Amino acid sequence: MGQLAFNKKTIRETDLRGKRVLLRADYNVPIKNGRITDDYRIRQSLPTVKYILEQDAKLIIISHLGRPKGPGDKEASLKPVAARLSELLGKKVAFASDCVGEEVKELAGNLQGGQVLMLENVRFHPEEEKNDAGFAKQMADDTGAEVFVQDGFGVVHRAHASTDGIARLMLAVAGFLLEKEVDTITRVMEDPARPLTALVGGAKISDKIEVLNRLIDIADCVAVGGAMANNFLVAEGHKIGKSLFEKDDMEEAKKILAKARRAERQRNFNFLLPVDVVVSTNIDGTKPTRVVDLASHSLADIESYPKKPELKSHSVLEHEMILDIGPMSAYQFAGAIRMANTVVWNGACGVTETKGIAGAHAPFEHATHIVVDAMIGPTNRHKNKPFTLVGGGDTVGYVEQEGLVEDFSHVSTGGGASLELMSGHSLPGVEVLWNKD
Repeated sequence: MGQLAFNKKTIRETDLRGKRVLLRADYNVPIKNGRITDDYRIRQSLPTVKYILEQDAKLIIISHLGRPKGPGDKEASLKPVAARLSELLGKKVAFASDCVGEEVKELAGNLQGGQVLMLENVRFHPEEEKNDAGFAKQMADDTGAEVFVQDGFGVVHRAHASTDGIARLMLAVAGFLLEKEVDTITRVMEDPARPLTALVGGAKISDKIEVLNRLIDIADCVAVGGAMANNFLVAEGHKIGKSLFEKDDMEEAKKILAKARRAERQRNFNFLLPVDVVVSTNIDGTKPTRVVDLASHSLADIESYPKKPELKSHSVLEHEMILDIGPMSAYQFAGAIRMANTVVWNGACGVTETKGIAGAHAPFEHATHIVVDAMIGPTNRHKNKPFTLVGGGDTVGYVEQEGLVEDFSHVSTGGGASLELMSGHSLPGVEVLWNKD
């Protein structure tokens, strides 16, 4: 385990006393009508923020928010974030209306030890995403920062001015959240408690090709749900009606499937695809749903005995679309999860955003409920529950919305960054930090 330890200098090994510290946080949080609807990322940054302030340092925080239309885009302002951080810290957080310029110089220059200043969205400047060296230098000069702390795990897979450029200009170290994220995900991928089961879902196979390939190499079981399973169903010869799938990635899906089936023959490994699916003619939940039994047709056989089942009972019809995996698949996935000591979860099994009507349960969320229950729920009663790692923006959003964050071992704050790390890639915003002595 030793060689996997985080090898970058952290704030723990850095003298911050009385220094002016520039912290890159990831405060890209959902905001509706000026109100933050989910402050998980802000709360996850608190240990780092509080530690820096305890060192009597002068703290300046930079972040981005969304994809602003241009400078002064009110909907992309970090002002509500400054207000929420102030509430969480129980102390004033000053706010600058830009991240460079005279106002920044003045506010930063007047900071006393233990005080906090937040700067406006760095993406108001196009130079940020271009990793413009001049812009990075201007931020460093105008804030007068002596130490740069990177704690925005959600952005370290990108080489931007506030993640790469600025880190080259001064002592650059990691915050606690970044250290925890990189450490946890690296350990799970390189030295997991076995068996390791991965549940990969969501809409797009194109986003997950690399991570699927790596998981087939290292996991004991990989289960595929969500719309991305449709590519594999097509590759196996199933008709999927009007279901979402990525035509351009069919060759890739066939390669992954061939690799997985090869792994199944060579070692103790399972690659699970849905054996039944939930279909409807409409994604908004207003039309009836039914289960199509793709694999054994046993449901269809039982329901139509002594007659032969109709073709439609085990076929997705032309005007239907697959919107969830079926109950047999969900329980098969749940069984693999219950046998595991480590579970990696990235992507829901169905369209969890569609709400039920007339008091009915959300129509395409059944399978996700079943697998979540297998990971953390009341039917997973054994003392040694698996170590559960949740990654990917939408999955994390779902877990937070359901109020389940505390039930999982590690819920990542980074979507793209966690996928990159799971795929075995290095992260530019981490690489640039100073190594431990």
